[in-house]
Amino acid sequence: MNDIWQSHKASLIALGVLIVAALSTIFVVPETMQAVIIRNGDPVSVINRFKPGVPFGRDGAGLWYRIPLIERVQFVDRRILNLDMEPQQVLSSDQQRLEVDAYARFRIIDPVKMIQTAGTEESLKTQLSPILSSVIRQELGRRPFATLLTAERGTAMANIRTILDKQARQYGAQIVDVRIKRADLPSGSPLETAFTRMQTDREAEAETIRANGRRDAQIIQADAEAQAAKTYAAAYGKDPKFYDFYRAMESYRRTFENGGGESNIILSPDNEYLRQFKGTQ
Repeated sequence: MNDIWQSHKASLIALGVLIVAALSTIFVVPETMQAVIIRNGDPVSVINRFKPGVPFGRDGAGLWYRIPLIERVQFVDRRILNLDMEPQQVLSSDQQRLEVDAYARFRIIDPVKMIQTAGTEESLKTQLSPILSSVIRQELGRRPFATLLTAERGTAMANIRTILDKQARQYGAQIVDVRIKRADLPSGSPLETAFTRMQTDREAEAETIRANGRRDAQIIQADAEAQAAKTYAAAYGKDPKFYDFYRAMESYRRTFENGGGESNIILSPDNEYLRQFKGTQ
């Protein structure tokens, strides 16, 4: 072995140098990563960059090379990442204190800008987290608590996503989605007070609706009676005798029906009320 080393010392050293040089030159880019080549501190190129509509495995992953000592490689995830917000209290427009827990999902679409502005993915999350909290606080602060229980919640989430995405683009990221995991009233007496206030408001709203219904019913009834009076007047103008006869018959029907067949009405045949039974002279 010593003889081999002495005989091929130069060759073995050269082979070792070549192996070290190859290992420091060649690197592997996984399918899930974007590789940014940084030369003397400046990003110069991106390998396996994320492109919308291009599936994994068709955009440059595999073996690549760099110039040792001059270039270094920084990997950036090209998958969708999660951004969790610290639970916090938010004051709604109807002065309800809400315990809100939310998260966002984002993807890095410009790794060069991300490295220049944030440096790393963890630093990017640190930058975006307070922005997410601020946007949620502002958006929910413009809405009453009840809207979070209706379809308007989706509108609020869309607004939050749009505003947050505009901020994230400055860091080379794209906001894919924003969701509220929990938006509840604080437990204890504040919750009971809020429920009592909500119940009182709903009862007052229901009473207002009933009052408006009674008012509308009275208006409709008055209009119907006026229309009926107008119709009766028109009928009287065309044939007063028939109108008088019809009114008398209606009066007889109501009077005798109310008796139910068990009561007796005693009147003089000459009573004015029974004049229609005498016929016309």
